[in-house]
Order: sequence, then structure tokens, then C-alpha cells
Amino acid sequence: MKHDKFPGSIGRTVAESTPWWPAGRNHKRLKPNILVVVFDDTGWADFGCFGSEIRTPVIDRLAQRGLRYTNFHVTPLCSPTRTCLLTGRNHHAVGMRFLSDTDTGFPNSRGGIDQDVVLLPAMLREHGYGSYLVGKWHLTPSHEISPAGPYHNWPLGRGFDRFYGFLPGCTDQMTPELCEDNHQVARDFPEGYHLTEDLVDRAIAYIRDHTVFRDEEPFFLQLAFGATHAPFQAPRSFIEPYVDDFAKGWDATREDRLRRQKELGIAPPETELAPRNEEVAAWASLSDDQKRLYTHLQAAFAGFLEHADTHLGRLVDELERLGELDNTLVIVLSDNGASREGGKDGAVDTNAPYSGLPQLVEEQLKHLDRIGTRHGGAHYPQGWAMAGNTPFRRYKQHVDLGGVRSPMVVSWPNGIAAAGEVRTQFSHVIDLAPTIMSLAGLEHPLPCDGRSLASTFDDAEAPAPRATQYWENLGHRAVWHEGWRAVTEHRQGVDYDDDDWRLYDTVADFSEAHDRSAEEPELLKEMVGRWWQEAEANNVLPLDDRTLVQLLRARPPIGLMSRDRLVFRPGQSHIPISSMITGSERSMRVAAAFRDRRADEEGVLVSSGDSRGGYVLYVRHGRLVFEHVQLGQRTICIADSELPAGTLEAGFVLHARVGHSAEAVLVQEGRKVGAARIPSTATHLSFWGLDVGADKADRVSSAYPADFSYHARSFETLTFDFLEKPLLEDVAEAMESTE
Repeated sequence: MKHDKFPGSIGRTVAESTPWWPAGRNHKRLKPNILVVVFDDTGWADFGCFGSEIRTPVIDRLAQRGLRYTNFHVTPLCSPTRTCLLTGRNHHAVGMRFLSDTDTGFPNSRGGIDQDVVLLPAMLREHGYGSYLVGKWHLTPSHEISPAGPYHNWPLGRGFDRFYGFLPGCTDQMTPELCEDNHQVARDFPEGYHLTEDLVDRAIAYIRDHTVFRDEEPFFLQLAFGATHAPFQAPRSFIEPYVDDFAKGWDATREDRLRRQKELGIAPPETELAPRNEEVAAWASLSDDQKRLYTHLQAAFAGFLEHADTHLGRLVDELERLGELDNTLVIVLSDNGASREGGKDGAVDTNAPYSGLPQLVEEQLKHLDRIGTRHGGAHYPQGWAMAGNTPFRRYKQHVDLGGVRSPMVVSWPNGIAAAGEVRTQFSHVIDLAPTIMSLAGLEHPLPCDGRSLASTFDDAEAPAPRATQYWENLGHRAVWHEGWRAVTEHRQGVDYDDDDWRLYDTVADFSEAHDRSAEEPELLKEMVGRWWQEAEANNVLPLDDRTLVQLLRARPPIGLMSRDRLVFRPGQSHIPISSMITGSERSMRVAAAFRDRRADEEGVLVSSGDSRGGYVLYVRHGRLVFEHVQLGQRTICIADSELPAGTLEAGFVLHARVGHSAEAVLVQEGRKVGAARIPSTATHLSFWGLDVGADKADRVSSAYPADFSYHARSFETLTFDFLEKPLLEDVAEAMESTE
């Protein structure tokens, strides 16, 4: 038999044949390992090495061994930035205009990256890399986040070998909805569990296995923390030391951070603070109660960040112990600027603003001891987000520098001779994929909008890799070209041609504090024209300034949320919160069907959410019980008669009322057996979804033991009938706060 491509020989027997094996190649001698660490909603000034009071010694040490990029940019939102990172493309051009939660029906906003676009992990995998993702993904359309997929937009479908983390935009850090590879993770969350620690444990495990079983091949690991996206949660020992540090307030913090930034050489000596954002009050004008609350909330953020840095240190130490650190390119960045989504007063419990029900300062002050705990996932007020983005204006979701300037640290001892230096070249997250590909010795196989930054590693004077970059989000627009940047903050309903554009000389004015549009009208006109050219070239059109409320109204009928009837069965997989059917804002009829039920059977029939916010229907001591809890307001409704044995239906009807209240009615065999008024319902009850026949997370009610599943086979189905269309405005408000 002839084998043209086989260098050995094949005879009739082994004795008459010559075996052959391909020569081994130690790829590690030729290519670096890659570790990309993505923080969430962390401001440009929040790392210690970028001027912060917050202790981040691990990131600072990486900076001392490598480089800090002070002119590095991202997009104003997480899904687009992660798209740019993994494709090297501008996000509109590949279908991710803003969040993966929404498909507007246009090619630039499908909620997923176009299927014909090959992602960085797939490209690296084809050239010998192991590819691993640990942490946040947020690139799967929300209607595809289900126990049955489809999985083509999950991490393994886009090029990763292994995945452990969470799929949507944020999660509770102490009771997260976790996935591994292509399936949900069923696990307990004991006291002391924290997602950051769990993610780093898994990252270490992946690297240990890789270095044993694929010791001649490099790895690509993306570690995407939930930190520092709200809810802010960390051990109190990390939070409490920061209370005194931030008692000085956000105005003094901004001044102190800019001073340190100048001392560190990451801001030019002449840099000015951009004017205070107009919606933020001067710290001196606040009441003592406001100052006390706001200080504790900022301390929670700081402790959350230091906690993440501490556990990142475990991964860095493990790389060093394994002998891999010197040949690992480590890139640390944030996906966008600090977030103002905590609103004016912030929140001791993030479920409050995410439910559209922010609490008063005096109410929050009663619960300061909960901040950062399982029952106090916090969010800071917008003034601290402003301080996080020092010295820039605005925040996440905006295209001013507060939304799009990200701190970036790059370390690679074997490949970067410089240590502790600063790089000032304009760069953007689309430049990272081609940088990584070039260092791996690979040509980018597809059209690529970014350019490699490798030339800047050893040359502080190397030119910027590109001359032009644009931004767009919710109608806000900006463009940078050869040192000048034009920016407009769009007002909904205003003709785009009537937007007020500002113009900044970014070389002379690091913080964009001085608008030059009146002095340079012709240059501004040219810059605005350039933005339109970039928009045409990158599929930005049609421009869309609709709010998330309006965008949800335009969504096609896809996913569970669009169905009027859903039939579930006990024991089936968890229904994630991203399904958008787990709230209590909709009028609905929920009916459990029993066949040959015994009178002594009891347990949970359905639970949604947890003890901080949720509802549960269960049978206890022979009676049907419905409980609803939201921000400390608990409603309990107990049937006035026992649930009979036999074949029957029983459940509840929820009648939504104007003003977010509702009436719950217990029903057995078509007969009303109890009713109660619910003072407040919400689309977002908590960060945990829905379980049929069980209460799997932090129990909604303490009235039953921890394991109170309805195990009996007599419980056959649970049917949801939604009695009217969902209140999309409320859904959108909740989504807007979580994103």
C-alpha cells in the first residue's frame, strides 16, 4: 500500500516496515504564553500604579517589571470591548454595537459576534496554543443562555478549549450562576465562598494541567474578573481599613490622585482636572449622613479591588513556581471606565437600584454592617465613579475619556527589556489581538482593524500604530485623529447634525479639559466628517439613540421572555436570570400538576431569586404557602385549607398592579384558598434565577430546611401562563442598571 505523505515505509509486516514520528517542537521556546486579565468597570485611576490609594501590589509589581500604557482606550461598554479584544476588529463591524443582551434587528447589533469572524483563541489554538477562559464572557445573546444552548456563541463554540465562569454581564460574587464548558455548574456556596477566589483556583488548575500534559505548547488564558462590577462584595477585613482613607471625599480624592499621577509620570505636569461632572455635588455640600454612607460604599469598592488583586497574586505566584512567568506576556486592563449606575446615593444592596427602587440614605445607614457581605452587595454613588476616572470627565457608557480611557499594564520579562517605564502612544483594545498574534509569530488571517503594539515595547518613541479611531454608543460619538479628538454627548431626539461637538488637542491637554472647537472650526468640521467616514466603513449605521426601554420594545420574539406559556418539570436544569422570566413584575398564573399525590408530601414547588429578593411556592405542614421578598419587605400567604391528596392542580396567580405592587392569590383545584398584597414587585429580584422543585441558592425563605426539594414523583409539571405582555419598560430599566 502506498502512502505518499508517510516518510517511513510500510511492508507486509512490522518487521518489514519502518515507523516514523514527526519531530517534536518545543513551541514555548518560540512563543510566549499569554495571560490577559480583564477587570470590570474599573476606572483609569483605580490601580495603585495609576495614582490610587487602593492597594494593588500585584498589579503594581507587574508594572514595575514591565510597562504602563497611559493612552490606551476601550469602548464604553463591556460586550463591545471584549469583542474588540478577541477579534482585533471594531465592534460595530462584527455585530456587537453595544450589549449582547439585545438584538435590534440590524447587522451592527445582533447581540453576538458574526459567525464568520474567527476569534483570537481559535486562531491561537490552530497554532499550538491551549486556550482557556475563566470568568466573565458576555458575548452570548441572552436568549441563547439556557441549559440547552444553542452553544455556538458560548466560549467553546468560539475557540476556547475550556471555560469556567459566568455568561451574562454581572453576577453575585457569593452565589453566582456558574457554567463550565457547555453546561451549568451545580454547586453549594458555603459561608466564605467568593467568586474571585473560585475563578483563580480554576485558572491555576487549568495552567497546572496544561504545563503537565502539554508541556511543549504555550497557553492563552483570559482571566475576566467579576470585580469590580457591582455588586461590590469582599471580606470585611478588606473593606474596613478603607473607611478612614476615603472620609476626605471624592473632590479631595481626585486632587490627590492627580498629584500622584504626576509624581508617577503617568500624567504630564501641566495636566488639569476636568471640571466636576455637573450631576455630582461638591463633597463639602453633603450632609454628615450622606458622607458617612458614601464613604462606606467607596470602601466596599476599594476592598473588592484589593481582594481581586490579592488573588491575582496567587496566579502570578503559581506561574513563577511553575517556571512560566518570565515567558508569559501578562496584559492587565479594564473593559470600560468606572460606572455611575449606583446613582446619586449608591446602594448598600445593589438589588435596590437594579430593581428601580433606590433606597433613601437614612434607610441605608441602618445596614452599614452588611456592606460587602452576602446580604449587602454594594454600589457606590456616581461621585466616586467620577473619582475613579480621574482626571477625566464622565463615566462608563459615555465616549468622553472617563468612559473609554483604560489603565493597561504589560509585563513580559523574556520579551520586554524595559522595566517600570511608561508608554504614551495612542492605542486601542483592537490593537491587542494583532499584538498577541505577532508575538506568537502568526499572521492575522482575517481583516484586522488594529495594529500590533510590539514596536512600542522597547521603543518609547515608536509611532502610534494607527492614525485614526472612532467611538459610538447610544448616539454619543467621538473620533481621534493624529492627536486631536472630537467628542459629542448626544441628546436623545436631537438631530445628529445639531449635536454640539467639542474638540481637544490631546497632546497638549491630557485630560481634555479645554474645548478648542471655537478656535479651530475648520479642523472640527474635518474631524466630524472623518467620524462619518469611519461610521460608513465600520457598519456603525444606522445611528440609534433609543434607550434600552425602546430597544427592548423593538426586540424580535425570541427566547423564553416572548412566550405566553412555559411548561417545566421538576428536576430540570436551573433557569438563569438572563432568561428574563424570573421576576415578579408580570401578571402570571403558575400551576403545579400532581398525579396521585399523598397527603404527607411537602417541599418547594418553585423558587425564584434568594433571601434578598425572590419568591417561592412550597407545601409545608400540609398547606400551600407563597412568599415574596423584596428589599426587606416580605409577604407570606398561607392557604386556608390543606392541600388535598390525589390528582389535582395547585399554585398561585399574580396580578400586577399600577405602581409595581401586586396581589398574590393561592389556588387549589380552581378555588381561591388565600390572598395577600405584595407592596413591591420587580423584574430584577436578585442575581439568581429560577428553580423548579427546589430552592438551590440562598434560600428565599427560612421557613423550611436547606434541602427542601419536592422529591415525590407525584409532582409532574409546573406551568407558567403569562396573562399579559411583560412590562418592557421595567425590564429595560433593570437591564440598564445592571449593564
